Amino acid sequence: MTGERKPTIFVAGHRGMVGSAIVRRLQALGHATILTATRDELDLTDQAQVAAFFEQHAIDQVYLAAAKVGGIQANNTYPAEFLYQNLMIEANIIHAAHRADVYKLLFLGSSCIYPKLAEQPMREDALLTGTLEPTNEPYAIAKIAGIKLCESYNRQYGRDYRSVMPTNLYGPNDNFHPENSHVIPALLRRFHEAKLRGDGEVVVWGSGTPMREFLHVDDMAAASVHVMELEAETYAAHTQPMLSHINVGTGVDCTIRELAETVKRVTGFKGELRFDASKPDGAPRKLLDVSRLKALGWQARISLEDGLQDAYRWFLDNQDRFRG
Repeated sequence: MTGERKPTIFVAGHRGMVGSAIVRRLQALGHATILTATRDELDLTDQAQVAAFFEQHAIDQVYLAAAKVGGIQANNTYPAEFLYQNLMIEANIIHAAHRADVYKLLFLGSSCIYPKLAEQPMREDALLTGTLEPTNEPYAIAKIAGIKLCESYNRQYGRDYRSVMPTNLYGPNDNFHPENSHVIPALLRRFHEAKLRGDGEVVVWGSGTPMREFLHVDDMAAASVHVMELEAETYAAHTQPMLSHINVGTGVDCTIRELAETVKRVTGFKGELRFDASKPDGAPRKLLDVSRLKALGWQARISLEDGLQDAYRWFLDNQDRFRG
């Protein structure tokens, strides 16, 4: 392999939390030829633009990390956009990659693809065995379509398009919007601002009883590159043609109450916690079975408390972008 040309790697969504972490990981591993494009430079929902981009560049690998994402409230408020935009992004990129003869692609999905009441921990073969969680069904359907699109190009055209399904992610470059963010950035910001105001309590959505698994985005990036770089025979030995995705998580979960208590400790908030049970809880539990990924030689390394401290430091260093 010595002296072999390094592949040109297109990271779609490089400014997002996951995409930026993948770029950092690739750079740390010495991959100098990394191709990116901002939203102003390339509209991933525009089929013609995406096709032209792939025609203009000699791309060897694609990390498809671009997506419209958000928490329960955002999914409830904008279901059409979550379904349409994610379908367009993945369909345009996967098809353009095939047309440009890109052999290797990694599609990043979400653990919300699994049924609301799936047996815990959720194995890859739970896909399409039951009803989805209603609050994020459009996003989940789009991600399921992406998995099946990759599998279909593999079956029909012999491509090597792989999919990884992460659990709940958090870390640097997360979205800290007060209404449209996921639970960890929402809590970090809420507890931080309550501390600054000297509030006596912080209200947390839901009952606090649902259980969730959380993975630091740097671990997700490391897992993504690990899966992408596996030999085709090794990957195939642990997957199936019509069940090709791999779960990525820690294999450990906690209640939302426990999470809130940890965030309180990390941010230094001294007041009380109050849970608003009138707000939706989402799925009662979401824990991934990560035995397939462990068998492929990878497991998470960053603990929840260490990861939350890192995410909070990043938020403190970047507060200006979240004002207003």
